[in-house]
Amino acid sequence: MTTTDPSPAATARPSLRLARERFLSGRPLPRSVPEEVVAAWRRARFFGVPHDLAEPATRPPLTGEPALLGAARPVLDRVVPALGVGGALLVLTDERLRVLWTAGHVPEFGTCPAFLSEQEVGNNSAALAVRVRGRAEVHGPEHFLDRWQDVSAVSVPVLGPEGGQVLGTVTVGTRLCATGAPHPQAAFAEATVAAIETELRARAGWDERVLLDAYVRAARGPGRAVAALDGRNRLVSEAAQRLLTPEVLGVLERTAAGARDTDVSGFAELPEGAGCTARVTPVRLDGRTLGIVAALEPLDDPAPRASTPVSSPPVALSGSSVPWRHTVGHAVELARSREPLLLTGERGTGKSALARELFGPGPVQVADAALDTGLDQALPGWRSDRPLLLRHAERLAQPGVAALNSLLDRHPDTRLLITYTPGTPVGPCLQRLLDKLSARSVTLPPLRERAEDIRELVSALTPRPAPGQPPLTWTMDALHALERYPWPGNVTELAHVVRALAEHRRMSGPVRRAELPDAVREGPAARPLSPMERAERAAILEALRRHGGNKARTAVALGIGRATLYRKLREYRR
Repeated sequence: MTTTDPSPAATARPSLRLARERFLSGRPLPRSVPEEVVAAWRRARFFGVPHDLAEPATRPPLTGEPALLGAARPVLDRVVPALGVGGALLVLTDERLRVLWTAGHVPEFGTCPAFLSEQEVGNNSAALAVRVRGRAEVHGPEHFLDRWQDVSAVSVPVLGPEGGQVLGTVTVGTRLCATGAPHPQAAFAEATVAAIETELRARAGWDERVLLDAYVRAARGPGRAVAALDGRNRLVSEAAQRLLTPEVLGVLERTAAGARDTDVSGFAELPEGAGCTARVTPVRLDGRTLGIVAALEPLDDPAPRASTPVSSPPVALSGSSVPWRHTVGHAVELARSREPLLLTGERGTGKSALARELFGPGPVQVADAALDTGLDQALPGWRSDRPLLLRHAERLAQPGVAALNSLLDRHPDTRLLITYTPGTPVGPCLQRLLDKLSARSVTLPPLRERAEDIRELVSALTPRPAPGQPPLTWTMDALHALERYPWPGNVTELAHVVRALAEHRRMSGPVRRAELPDAVREGPAARPLSPMERAERAAILEALRRHGGNKARTAVALGIGRATLYRKLREYRR
């Protein structure tokens, strides 16, 4: 359904219409129906979206102008005349697919809904563009709603200037395209997004310059301990590095994040035993609060750190991005009931850690299906009054599934949390169990979909420094590299990188980009790679790491010429 491949509706539209009718009536589908289309219809049915939705929810009034709309409005006002009369609809959404702005009209489209999330209207190009982080199209019967069967739409995600996080989408809807993909307005949508992103970069540059100027003014003078933060960037003087602990830094980061909504002038409330005070001054531009400058002063008689342990927030709950807050909030709400709860997500997303936080304090019995596929060791010794955490449910053998079903039949009020990593084929018994638990399941987002949480996670994952040692800090270039890397191992992989740097680095000062592992430092490939190219690139980066970045020795170890190695590295950066 993306424009990299022909749209299924483009080549099989009449048969796809018939297949959709069969799906809605519960009849078997022909094998020719693309699996991604059927999966989208199934998600809409799971979310309870009525296919005959007539009047979608209207857009609530905005409280203040979102930053994305402020940057996009001048661009949108310029391009609206290009839509024509009665021929196209232009829509801007935020990252949660809330509609911020519309222009134009398509009779077949009807009234534009307030939300374009799949939970509200089923399959659509905006939701698909957010999921694939690229241009996406949905044509006619690929939609779930009856009212959009004669509509074609193309959407392009708007990416932020810092870290490339998805800030929203631009969608162009038209009457059903006779030729299918590519949508005739695809180039128009991409050009509109490019102009919006240019405006965002320009505005981000202004904000950073204002923050930098405020930091320079505050840091004038010998030995001034000053930190400037805006939730994305962090500037810390050498004297401030000696005073900042991870707990104090966390307080200042949260203060900076909240400064846009409340007045934070005055002294920050630091944890007991911090050993310093922090006077906070907001940094403003054109009436907006961009961040804060904190002036640190050591206390005359600071309490010894060792005698006043300060508990840091659980890593499992670290993160303030919209996908993570929504996921944790949903999990907390479901966990209030004593019914079983299923936590799904990619390897390393933090399923087991979040499960332990949901259980709260107290003893928890852990059963690991990776070590005990039949649950022969875990269940016989289980006490019915103790919560049970079952990890790696995808590894359960049929006897283990039967034992778990029997336990649920005997003890329906058991506090049971199950973690499951999709990706491997499962047997029919386990599939039935997963289907039974699907109504009480929470999917944890991968780290690449919440890159804005990386800075908070890095702070939470950093070990406490030894007495007299400064906390681990990072250059902006290194943080940007961490945010751009896709993290296939998710939070677990990030934790290994952070802890290895904290424990083994021999350099002083903030961590620089050059100290990061090769794969993180180089970043993801700029173009899509074939499976063979991905394997080759991984082998080259691993060989570079083993030989300390020496390309001559790396080429010899790989059995290729030095010129060939340089050429391949250049190709992967294009």
